[in-house]
Amino acid sequence: MAAKLGPLVARAASGFGPSIDAGASSAIEKWLDRLEEWNARMDLTAARSAPELVDLMLADALVLSARVARGARVVDVGTGAGAPGLALALLRPDIATTLVEPLGKRASFLRTVIGVVERTDIVLERKRGEAFAGRREWDVAISRATLEPSAWLDLGVSLVRPGGSVWTLLARDQPPTHPQAVVEDDFAYAWPLTGAERRAVLYRVA
Repeated sequence: MAAKLGPLVARAASGFGPSIDAGASSAIEKWLDRLEEWNARMDLTAARSAPELVDLMLADALVLSARVARGARVVDVGTGAGAPGLALALLRPDIATTLVEPLGKRASFLRTVIGVVERTDIVLERKRGEAFAGRREWDVAISRATLEPSAWLDLGVSLVRPGGSVWTLLARDQPPTHPQAVVEDDFAYAWPLTGAERRAVLYRVA
């Protein structure tokens, strides 16, 4: 399976800049290989083809990986099968990543993959994101389609330290506003294999 998905992973990466290093590429292929295996038994993603799977799981993380500071503490709420938080952790082993996923089958899958890729430094929390509201212990908070955008921004602001950042990943929704968060970056991009239009908005938190 890695032989089939490997070229697609390389193509996706080339759409956003430098190629992925060999270690990250191997880990990503192992993850996506397991995902296809598990997906045959249970619905972990809505992807209907290999290019759609690679874009769905990897493309947003490729965008974020160039924009997250070295050594940052990152939390991904509602990780699902690993996007974008697990993908970002595999691309950027220097960051400290916490994956938050309440659903049992998804958490079991993530736990399996973390073992397969030998990344026991990745923290997995089988809880709802709201359980961490007010902790403000991370530098970066990310989430994709777990909550409605304004609800996510409200939760994200409560997760990061003052001066930290919250990423809102959008398809068609307009960026929300928050009294404690200022937009620092806002850009559109397309997933490299399927052409799906996306938008990423970075908020700096007071």
